[in-house]
Amino acid sequence: MTKKKIKHIAVIDIGKTNAKLVLFNAESQQQVAVLSRANDVIDTAPYPHYDIDGLWQFMLDGLAELHAAHTIDGISITTHGATAALIAGDKLAMPILDYEFGGVEAEFAAYDDLRPEFSETLSPKLPIGLNLAAQIYWQSRRFKDKFTDVTDILMYPQYWAWRLTGVKASEVTSLGTHTDLWSPDAGDFSSLVNGQNWRSFFPPVRKASDILDMIGNEIAQQTGLDKDTPVVCGIHDSNASLLPYLGAVTPPFSVISSGTWTIHMTVGGSTAGLDAARDSLANVDAYGRAVPTARFMGGREYQVLMGDENPEIGAEDLDYIIEHGVYVLPSFVAGVGAFPDSIGKWVGDENALNIKQRGAAVALYLALMSRQCLALAECGETLIVEGPLAKNTRYLNILSALTSKPVHGSKDATGTSVGASMLFETETAPLELSDAVKPYVNSQLNDYAAKWLSLID
Repeated sequence: MTKKKIKHIAVIDIGKTNAKLVLFNAESQQQVAVLSRANDVIDTAPYPHYDIDGLWQFMLDGLAELHAAHTIDGISITTHGATAALIAGDKLAMPILDYEFGGVEAEFAAYDDLRPEFSETLSPKLPIGLNLAAQIYWQSRRFKDKFTDVTDILMYPQYWAWRLTGVKASEVTSLGTHTDLWSPDAGDFSSLVNGQNWRSFFPPVRKASDILDMIGNEIAQQTGLDKDTPVVCGIHDSNASLLPYLGAVTPPFSVISSGTWTIHMTVGGSTAGLDAARDSLANVDAYGRAVPTARFMGGREYQVLMGDENPEIGAEDLDYIIEHGVYVLPSFVAGVGAFPDSIGKWVGDENALNIKQRGAAVALYLALMSRQCLALAECGETLIVEGPLAKNTRYLNILSALTSKPVHGSKDATGTSVGASMLFETETAPLELSDAVKPYVNSQLNDYAAKWLSLID
């Protein structure tokens, strides 16, 4: 393959809620343009599934639009986890299942007898379809005829890479994200994969940064891109958030990647504190190393608690919440997070709050939940927040006060996209962290935090 000069990188970034196409300047890592659409779920037979045709047309149209305006020299891919494509030759054997589909649990009794121990996979038992192998097992049992046609299982980033290049590959960051399919310590597929005779379905494992191939004539004709435009293998989105900091920040450090999920990952941390019952696990980074991780569905919970409101919160609003003993208790998404069995509720007079005070209560809640997650994943000496929470200044202030650590909000709200763009190993500007925020100061904060913990069922 001819190595071409990479100036502009298009990142296909498929989150659980929204899909984006982000164009970056490779040298400065600055965002040049962004297009987005909802990541729709089609709730029809045979089960809820992603709108693959709609996403594909969005990608082709977006690539054409961005290339016409700026030129595209390379394509990278990052997606949410817990998702795989079952392929029959050159097409989908079945639609790509939505991991929030609860019907998968109908096979949990049989599946639980097969799944490996937490000590092997560092993948906890999760509800709905969050353990990817549980999805695959359910599909194999409920659609036996179609499953016999399966020739390949592609993780979600690699599915889109295959659509662009025709090359099938596997990759460890997606394989190692609470799937039950991977053993991080062994650096190999788990005993479940061998026991179910699925190993032959997985293509060879490639590095996230490997160039699989060029887009070729057909995609070039559809988009106007050069047929020699390279496509990298791709990466799981939370692990993409880590990439800008690997080798640039001294371990141990924690990256908090926010979006639909708020995911806390500690590079250089120990996995000893992970608790399978509290939604903590090991991710696998782009170099195949286990990264202790804990998470909760912070973006989804914010939406439940605040809707589309995003008020400017002052320190006086936080003070009011603490003084009046108003608490938000977990969890507003059942079965996940550090308190998976607790039912979300308010303590105190929720109806007496104005919108800024309500936002302050929610900011305190999110920061308290983050502190619990960081305790499970061994809190780093430096904390870096990516995504929407990087703009929530009061969350950052509170988190710094609760952990007594420097907290840096990412300068770019699209942390996953930035990381994915870095899969192309180009000459880039050195990483600069933003200044650490000032900790929130309130002498009653620690007492408030202790009371919050004591109130949780």
